[in-house]
Amino acid sequence: MLSKAARLAARKRRQISAPPHAVAHHQRGIGLRFAKLMKSGRGAWLAFLAVLGPGLLAGLSDDDPAGITTYSVLGADFGYRLLWIIPASTILLVQFHLMAVRLGAATGKGFVGVIRDKWGRGAGYFAVCGLLFANFGTICAEYAGISAAGGLVGIPSWISAPVAGVLISLVVVLGSYHRVERVLLVISASLALYIVDGILAAPDWQAVWHHSVVPHMPTNAAGWVAIAAALGTTLAPWGLAFIQSYAVDKKITLETLRWARVDVVIGSVLTGVIGLAIAVACAATLNKAGIHIADAGDAAKALQPLAGRFATVFFGAGLLGASLLAAAIVPIATAYSIAEGVGQPASLDLDSHHFQWFYAAFIGLTIASVSVVSLPGLPLIPLIFMSQVVNAVLLPLHVIALQLLAGNAAIMGTARQGPWSRAAGWGSIALILACIGALVGSWLG
Repeated sequence: MLSKAARLAARKRRQISAPPHAVAHHQRGIGLRFAKLMKSGRGAWLAFLAVLGPGLLAGLSDDDPAGITTYSVLGADFGYRLLWIIPASTILLVQFHLMAVRLGAATGKGFVGVIRDKWGRGAGYFAVCGLLFANFGTICAEYAGISAAGGLVGIPSWISAPVAGVLISLVVVLGSYHRVERVLLVISASLALYIVDGILAAPDWQAVWHHSVVPHMPTNAAGWVAIAAALGTTLAPWGLAFIQSYAVDKKITLETLRWARVDVVIGSVLTGVIGLAIAVACAATLNKAGIHIADAGDAAKALQPLAGRFATVFFGAGLLGASLLAAAIVPIATAYSIAEGVGQPASLDLDSHHFQWFYAAFIGLTIASVSVVSLPGLPLIPLIFMSQVVNAVLLPLHVIALQLLAGNAAIMGTARQGPWSRAAGWGSIALILACIGALVGSWLG
């Protein structure tokens, strides 16, 4: 007689190795259960809760330590002038996250998996290498954020980073999909503290409103770097890869796509609001006082004499929560892509008692990034900031591939983008390319 744990493991293995028609049957079953829930008002609420997660986690994890540092520098160095890039990036975030979830729901595969099927193994390997190159610096930035938050209370990085890495790995490798998701959603709630910080800073709300909706172009190369970094940290390639693979792992289908869209919009808007609150808090205090900062830890310390002790506490607590959240999600996103690229199963529900490429990639990335962050004297701040610029430079390749796949009738079937959506997608890509071109031009000039 098999134990309950053994029966569960066997069932998971059967699900992962199930043939395509069995997966399709399982997804239809989810769609039928979803339709039954929708018959009543309470059922609609439960149906929304059933798909909640991919959009919220993918969005909020963009407000990671690299993002917090980028938004802090944006506000501290440029005041309110460049705030408009955050709402603009948020609109693009909604657009491309919706596209990625739709592609995942229509194909049942992650981003790299679809590329591998469409353009071959070589293209899949190329996509994996690009994401790995861009993501590793970001993962180091997440653990640098954990070290910075620990440093606020006197914990050295060689303790805080390895302990966090071990705890996160245990949750991801030993937990089921739903258990991991619940832990991540609880951690993500800490990011609301940044909204409180934005209010405590007592900004000039008229100036905030004006500069958030009326674009003011940078006047020097540093301004364009800040714009590119803000764009890269908000609309990160790893976030687009994560939301598609995670939605597939959650079994989001075309039948459940309606409520998944709501999840995406909520997550993206919250991301923009939190990012704006961070930039506003630093613009109203640090920029006004003429204080330059190097990282989010500096921002937390500098806020105390300007906005009070609670501002520093909230900023530090938010930094720790954001760091823990992203230190789990960015390696998960990269592990999804690596497993898909080599044609192996990619899921948080895999049997962790046997070798899995997905878990091996996650653990390897965690060990490597923790080791880098624990090295004494390493210049982490340039690594954090420039990793976001790298994300922005690689972003066009990702969104162009995403646009081509989402508009392909052979891949999407009836879920293919309509002409207006395709036009809007290419228009947004043109704006991204123009921003990157302006950055390059400012460097060459």
